[in-house]
Amino acid sequence: MYKWSMFTLFILACVAAVVIFSIDLNDRVAERAAEEQAAATPHLDITASNFHFDKPVYEVKAGSKLKVTLKLAEGVHAAEIMGYNVKLDQANPSQEVTFDKPGEYELACVLVCGPGHADMHSKIVVK
Repeated sequence: MYKWSMFTLFILACVAAVVIFSIDLNDRVAERAAEEQAAATPHLDITASNFHFDKPVYEVKAGSKLKVTLKLAEGVHAAEIMGYNVKLDQANPSQEVTFDKPGEYELACVLVCGPGHADMHSKIVVK
């Protein structure tokens, strides 16, 4: 009787391991698919350091739909694209934006980040 009980526990443990492994594998496959889809989406990366953005001018094509992402290289910042109602910060670092209105739009840090905060701005040119 003892041998059969141990054998049954062993089989149950094996079945549980297979189930847990398959659930984890499905989650990883879904995550990888989401990452590949995100990588395929056209994007505009804006990197903020203390008191400047990585580019003085960002150019985008009119009518394009881009995933705009704020990356923080140094300090804590929040960016706003004036005229497009786009605000990005640590809690909300990405947003999909359709740049449908040609023109020049100010990109500014809207979180007081230090003595150079007033000079922390750039442009987005929609052509």
